[in-house]
Amino acid sequence: MSDDSTTASTGLIKPGFSLRRRSVLLGASGLAAGVLAKPYIANAAAGEPIKIGMIWAKTGQIVAQAEYLAQGGYIALEQRNNMINGRPVEIVWLDEPNPQTAQQNAERLVSEHKVAGIVGGALSSFALAISSVALKTKTPYVAPNAAASEITGSACNRYTFRLNPPVPVHTNVLAPYCAAMGKKWYIMTAAYAFGQDIKKSFTDYITAHGGTVVGSDEVPVGAPDYSSYILKIRAAKPDVVIGGVSAGDLTTFLKQWNEMGMRGKIPFAEIAVGNTDLWGVGPEAADGLYTITWWYKNPNNTPEDKEFAAAYMKKHNRPAADKAWMGWMGMKSMLDSIEMAGSTDSAKIVQALESWKMQRGDITAKYRTFDHQMENRLLVAGIHEKITDKWDYFDVKAELPKSAADIDAAFGTEAAIGCKMGAL
Repeated sequence: MSDDSTTASTGLIKPGFSLRRRSVLLGASGLAAGVLAKPYIANAAAGEPIKIGMIWAKTGQIVAQAEYLAQGGYIALEQRNNMINGRPVEIVWLDEPNPQTAQQNAERLVSEHKVAGIVGGALSSFALAISSVALKTKTPYVAPNAAASEITGSACNRYTFRLNPPVPVHTNVLAPYCAAMGKKWYIMTAAYAFGQDIKKSFTDYITAHGGTVVGSDEVPVGAPDYSSYILKIRAAKPDVVIGGVSAGDLTTFLKQWNEMGMRGKIPFAEIAVGNTDLWGVGPEAADGLYTITWWYKNPNNTPEDKEFAAAYMKKHNRPAADKAWMGWMGMKSMLDSIEMAGSTDSAKIVQALESWKMQRGDITAKYRTFDHQMENRLLVAGIHEKITDKWDYFDVKAELPKSAADIDAAFGTEAAIGCKMGAL
């Protein structure tokens, strides 16, 4: 299939496809609160397209999530008629099969495609690689999905912004539920930054609360067989298993967990999962307690969330996964900020991202100026005992942290985060 065609099964656009050739499905949406329209975009010829780089996996174990992340990004652009202040906007989507290629493709987006900003990085290792390019080339970058702490902590930089709460925030929301089920934990995580962050964070929590880690394993990404790990878990007899394997790896594990008769025998919990992870498992094997960033049926969703969910359903004939919302939210913040800046100048876009905000009920979602971490709530969700709708797996138990003050405390202070942000 040529680069100018769409993929029939997904509706996604191949790299290099001009969005001006797509039919406009939706009217332009309003700007986020605090974002003011400018009459023009400086630093480029009138009518020349503004290009936004998008880096999401097209191959590998994260591809199911990446499909939704990309689709959400396209809807954010379509909602504004593919325009910013009278200028056409195009998305250039490149692959991220591994951290090295993610870095190389980020460099290509800047040097070859002259993008005004980049959105992407489905795994934390990918996001860290892209972030290094953002700093080197002074390119605004939004990481919607990655959760490793160092992205907005020790490895932070002025050009990188992150939407997903970091691992410690997810941990502080989910761990009390796990501790209520028992104080003996087994931790099984992926052997890269995200998994290592989970291992440390949950170990610190349970030891501080009088419990113990009775076993732990680090699993290679893409492991096809979890039977040896499951046998070790069975022998250790923990009260709870804390997972830290993402996307397709989580799907593989849960299927084998069920096949080996462990579903319902020992509680399983994991942070920062996606709807797609559980949809891939199927209703017979789905199990666990999770944190998620968004749910299409949440009655507390904002009008903008609901508009997005309706647009996604209309276009793709299925509910929007949380990852689709994250892709939409990350791309929306980038597009809004370019419009607010009135320029493709990177420093002005960064400054606009630092002041971007969206009212979400009684709280304001925004990127903090001192570490560029977005503050927002999380959902704690179990799995319905009986799944009757092939899309509706989650039984949402809580939306946390509750108050704005609780959110500030959960996300940590400037001194605690350890971000040393440089100048523009």
